[in-house]
Amino acid sequence: MCYPTPGEAPAPAVAEIVRKGGNVSTVYIWGGWVKGDGPWAVALGSIQTGEAHTWGLSDSPSPPSPGTPRGLVSTAHSAPLRVVRSCQTASIATAEKAAQTRKHVDAEVQTEAPVPVSVPPTSPHDDPRLAAFLRRVEAMVIRELNKNWQSHAFDGFEVNWTEQQPTVTCLHTLGYPPAQGQGLHVTSVSWNTTGSVVACAYGRLDDGDWSTLKSFVCAWNLDRRGLNPQQPSAVVEVPSAVMCLAFHPTQPSHVAGGLYSGEVLVWDVSNPEDPLLWRTGLTDDTHTDPVYQVRAWAAGWILWLCPPFISPQPPRGETEVGATAVAFSSFDPRLFVLGTEGGFPLKCSLAAEEAALTRMPSSVPLRAPAQLTFSPHGGPIYSVSCSPFHRNLFLSAGTDGHIHLYSMLQAQPLASLQLSHKYLFAVRWSPVRPLVFAAASGEGDVQLFDLQKSSQKPTVSIKQTQDESPVYCLEFNRQQTQLLAAGDAEGTVKVWQLSTEFTEQGPRETEDLEQLAAEVAT
Repeated sequence: MCYPTPGEAPAPAVAEIVRKGGNVSTVYIWGGWVKGDGPWAVALGSIQTGEAHTWGLSDSPSPPSPGTPRGLVSTAHSAPLRVVRSCQTASIATAEKAAQTRKHVDAEVQTEAPVPVSVPPTSPHDDPRLAAFLRRVEAMVIRELNKNWQSHAFDGFEVNWTEQQPTVTCLHTLGYPPAQGQGLHVTSVSWNTTGSVVACAYGRLDDGDWSTLKSFVCAWNLDRRGLNPQQPSAVVEVPSAVMCLAFHPTQPSHVAGGLYSGEVLVWDVSNPEDPLLWRTGLTDDTHTDPVYQVRAWAAGWILWLCPPFISPQPPRGETEVGATAVAFSSFDPRLFVLGTEGGFPLKCSLAAEEAALTRMPSSVPLRAPAQLTFSPHGGPIYSVSCSPFHRNLFLSAGTDGHIHLYSMLQAQPLASLQLSHKYLFAVRWSPVRPLVFAAASGEGDVQLFDLQKSSQKPTVSIKQTQDESPVYCLEFNRQQTQLLAAGDAEGTVKVWQLSTEFTEQGPRETEDLEQLAAEVAT
């Protein structure tokens, strides 16, 4: 029971009703302290039939301390008591259920006993002997440091922190199904001046008469979202087989093509409704034989034919030779190299003034530009390429399966590499690596050479065609230098991504190229 302190208002009475058989049998009432004239009293009692009693603590001038019993005096309480009634609902049924899992797992984690960390004792040094040793070797170390400081072994070396990519991967396999359905070959590929568009010419390079064969020029924009490799961005229908192709050096949408009929046409691939810009037609001053190569020059177009071509120093008793390939020097815009049907390269100049001896009718005077005849291949030359890093070096490739490395200063080749037992149709110097070049073979391979690693075998040989059908053409991308495009006899253009191995110069690579060219004097 809780006792109030003197002067505290009495707590309200609380009644508990006990029922038996639906009738009230006993009511228990607890009440607060009642302040009267006499001692403190507590209203305690039971009511069975309306009877109320007040139980008081006799002789108690103040409320008793809790837990201290006193004599209780029962006194009839004449005043009515305040009764608070409550009701009890029916008993609530409860139930208990247990759940037990079928499996249990006990896991314990025990750390290893900590190993005390101890500091190893420092070994004693013989300071006087160490000082004597350093004084003894000081002069030798300084001498070697000065020697290394004066060395040029690492001149031009730059640290490359980028991760090396060891493989060459195929990014795109492009083709035009209508041309492939006719069995046409990709005879030429070219990148535009921005490096984002690659174009190809469709024709045939095997035996047959294709003068009336309809052909195509197709272009793909590789930067376009949603590129469809089987749907070119631009398609131009051509009335004759296209043998060669080249983009304009400054106009990214202008491309020229040489036809089997001898005509040369220029198209604007950004205007699909009316792409033709210019054509030579067929006159006495135009080609009467297939045009095998069209090359872009800084001033515009340079157009070449095959055959014939006039030579002032006729080899093998000939006065006219068939020109099959041309390459201009990167250092002298007037200097160029020709490949011929006879297998011998010719060094030529646009500044030549000697008149050509020819029976061909022409409205303009013809000149004989050849200045030097080089040692021949074992068959016709299909491709030549001048080095972009050295003014005197160029490569040639031909039907004998060999690549010759020449210097403009001597007739004999500096090196001869046999790459294939079949024809070699194209060779190109890398635009970024002085000692790297690529070749297209008649066995379906694209071969990458690094002369800094080997002068006799390719560094990487890429399988372009699965059935070993020939690869006819290839071109490096001069803007996106990691890209190389190659076209084949299946009518497919594959765009290869070169690893950093072929796009980043090694130490002293330019010096090694100079040393290679200097072998002319030996």
